[in-house]
Amino acid sequence: MASRDRPSPAEGARTIAASTNSGTLATISSAGNPWASFITYGLLDGAPVLCVSSLAEHGRNLSADQRASISIVSPTSDPDPQAWARVTLAGVAERPVGAELAAARDAHLAAVPGATSYIDFADFALWLLRVGRVRWYGGYGQMDVVTGADYAAAQADPLAPHAARAIAHLNADQAESLRDMARNLAGFPDATAATCTGADRYGLALTVSTPHGTAHTRVGYAAPIDSHDDFRSATIELVQRARIGA
Repeated sequence: MASRDRPSPAEGARTIAASTNSGTLATISSAGNPWASFITYGLLDGAPVLCVSSLAEHGRNLSADQRASISIVSPTSDPDPQAWARVTLAGVAERPVGAELAAARDAHLAAVPGATSYIDFADFALWLLRVGRVRWYGGYGQMDVVTGADYAAAQADPLAPHAARAIAHLNADQAESLRDMARNLAGFPDATAATCTGADRYGLALTVSTPHGTAHTRVGYAAPIDSHDDFRSATIELVQRARIGA
């Protein structure tokens, strides 16, 4: 269950998984050795859908031993690799059948349109990774282990695809408002400036400058938002609250 002021680790994991369509698949070779390989995927209710050739080593590995994991790194422009948000999804791969096979096919093609040129080849098969365990890393000091059930029940953050643009707008046009948020909503009355470094359905992450140094904090919306369309009204409410406290 997520707290009111920030995404839960399960939501963070789902958001990272939904942020891209590629990762590193770890399978077990016939000799019992770990084998890591590049993979593309779609998501079906959070479960990665792989389209794998039996001619590829990871395809042969999955056929023999269905235990697998996928490491996914969220796209970012941050030059520090240690700060990159990432997740490892571990579980057992299965071949979907019936209605689930059709849904898995649609999910993979929605994420990897180029797969239309090979998905129906005889040597390719769809695999669904049933996630049993998740290791989430959201950046420095943010990490947790999540159960497969909690991961499946969570939702990706609806603001994530638009967050970079929203953050850039706030920093370019609302510098004074961000400072007021830090002063009057986040408990830094001596803040001289604040920069938005993150935005999600629960609130904003701020880096605050004070005479004593730099701090990192968050300010929450009045209520979580359900879509990008709600972002403007949520941040206007934050601005108004911050000004009332000024």
